[in-house]
Amino acid sequence: MRYFNRVLGSLSLLAAFAAPSITIARPNPQDGGVQVRIYDRDHRDYHNWDDREDRAYRRYLVERHRAYRAYQGQHYRVRRHYWQWRHRNPDRD
Repeated sequence: MRYFNRVLGSLSLLAAFAAPSITIARPNPQDGGVQVRIYDRDHRDYHNWDDREDRAYRRYLVERHRAYRAYQGQHYRVRRHYWQWRHRNPDRD
């Protein structure tokens, strides 16, 4: 019985020390999912690729009469041209 009390006491002490570290180590949920940042080499700044940027990118493609293709799949020259256009055409919001 004494051995059982000692083991039970050790386990409860271990649980008491482990509980706060488990709750702290848990990752917090992000707002809106994964954040993607893209570096604009010519202007030396970063842009967050979110819904607003996606709408601007689609507007750029429509103005150029191009079919939609994911930004990551575009040739680097098209990407550079997009960021030049983007800096000349900020959001209308």
